[in-house]
Amino acid sequence: MPGASPVSAWEIKDALGLNLTWYGGGAEGPAQLSSLLNACAAIAAGYARHVLCFRATTEAPSSNRHAGVRNEAVPRVNGWQQWLLPFDALSTANWVALSAQRHFFDYGTTREQLAWVAINARRNAALNPIAVYKDPLTLDAYLAARFVSSPLCLYDCDVPVNGAVAFVVSAAAPARDRPRPPIWVEAISGALQRSSLWDQGDLTAPAAFDAAKHLWNMTDLKPGNVDVAQLYDGFSIVTLNWLEALGFCGRGESGTFVEGGRRIALDGALPLNTSGGQLSGGRLHGLGLLHEAVTQLRGDAGARQIARPARVAAVANGAGPLASCALLVRD
Repeated sequence: MPGASPVSAWEIKDALGLNLTWYGGGAEGPAQLSSLLNACAAIAAGYARHVLCFRATTEAPSSNRHAGVRNEAVPRVNGWQQWLLPFDALSTANWVALSAQRHFFDYGTTREQLAWVAINARRNAALNPIAVYKDPLTLDAYLAARFVSSPLCLYDCDVPVNGAVAFVVSAAAPARDRPRPPIWVEAISGALQRSSLWDQGDLTAPAAFDAAKHLWNMTDLKPGNVDVAQLYDGFSIVTLNWLEALGFCGRGESGTFVEGGRRIALDGALPLNTSGGQLSGGRLHGLGLLHEAVTQLRGDAGARQIARPARVAAVANGAGPLASCALLVRD
């Protein structure tokens, strides 16, 4: 899509002079952790021992690549988006706003509660030297911000950047003989057991619930074992969805869980999006959250390092029908 992955796997292969036994890519998949999931599957199947995964974005405002999609830019669309075009509802913000509105209606969630996802992100971003937004964000400033798609305001939406993230997934044996401690993939899931359309089914129970259920079935770890959580925040309401899906709080209780910011602070019961996430750190299509999880597990986060030793991290990417999540651990 425009602004995403301006280089291809073939270009990376040629630039680095790689001789490949396996490579993969493509748009379809359970959100941005697809590359990690596919890499794990390829290694388990014996197709490769080391897999380089990457994501690059050119979405910063100065690049003029992140402008909203307008009718005149899309004269013809196919599939389910044909029903959205007459209403100029081609932005993910519109679709996710429906989920937020339903969550508010069903569970009494408020904008004052939702704000704490953004406020916490900004607080953590102030400690991240490469974050985009570092100035303090107050509740009053959040509530005064312009709406993007009600009930979501400007600070509920991630900030586009030009950037890239890359990581290497290796088989267990060679990973042990490296200069840095390996981070192990304890479990990873991209399950989808409901509609693949954004506007169908239970708007407050997206595919995150499928992926999370499958994830916990693959491990003996429980939500209480998680030391730090890096949960997708392309929009703040999505983070609430993931908190519930992964069992960090009950269904409909995520607003209360984040309210006040104490539980999700660096010294809280569940430190959340410690780099500033995508809301203040910058939108790297969720893989920046994976990078931050590894950084925390290795104790390399500096001023934003969580208060207790980090041994288990939960990472979640995606929204609506696109969802994938993983548990990372260190020895």
